[in-house]
Amino acid sequence: MIEANFSGILTALVDAEVELILVGGGAGIAHGLARTTYDVDVVYARNDGNIERIVEALRDHSPYLRGAPAGLPFRWDAETIRRGLNFTLTTTLGNLDFLGEIAGGGDYDKLLPHSEKASAFGITCLVVTLEKLIYLKRAAGRPKDFEVLAELEALLEERGRP
Repeated sequence: MIEANFSGILTALVDAEVELILVGGGAGIAHGLARTTYDVDVVYARNDGNIERIVEALRDHSPYLRGAPAGLPFRWDAETIRRGLNFTLTTTLGNLDFLGEIAGGGDYDKLLPHSEKASAFGITCLVVTLEKLIYLKRAAGRPKDFEVLAELEALLEERGRP
């Protein structure tokens, strides 16, 4: 598996002024997690303007449904995004998960109070707080999420937070 180009993906999205919150492994790394992750996970705002910006930001990066058979018809446009919710994509910059909702966190508006501006991979963007990231990892309930909980909790303790 190839590691995602976090800087390239986030630059494309931030330069297009996409409203997003970095979650998942990328958020963990932004908070100091010493792990590798193979995709960029973001929760995105589902308003019309933001959906148009998402389409434009990725248009030149060949977004395609990750895991779909080659040749399956797929159009990356605003209508596709409006009709869907969560998209696991492969792009020329690497794998990207666009999440309209996330388990334990809800949609962009519900997650926004649990985010903070941070520098992630050389790009300033909204990142889910460490406390909320721990909560999201527990809510996801996957073995790979449980594997990182101890390290995330240790980071939180180092910062003097319970």
